[in-house]
Amino acid sequence: MSEASKLVFATLAGGALGAIFFGGLWWTIRSGLASHAPALWFFGSFTVRMSIALGGFFLATRGDWRNGAMCMIGFLAARGAVSRLTRTRSASTA
Repeated sequence: MSEASKLVFATLAGGALGAIFFGGLWWTIRSGLASHAPALWFFGSFTVRMSIALGGFFLATRGDWRNGAMCMIGFLAARGAVSRLTRTRSASTA
């Protein structure tokens, strides 16, 4: 695999990890606030989301800082995308 394709893979992997992490956070907030045991929702979700993110970063970076940097760029880009996609109507018109 060429160096450029490794960096593209790391960026896409970071984007997927970010979508899972921040999409899961959005889902947790919506579900947890309506729950009778919100602390369990938030703690459980954090544990699962962090495990997925850290494991994914470990696999995607393969010990190379350049892959790690690109993975983080993809992760943060997904944060912006999830923020935009999950914005409510009232918040977007204000």
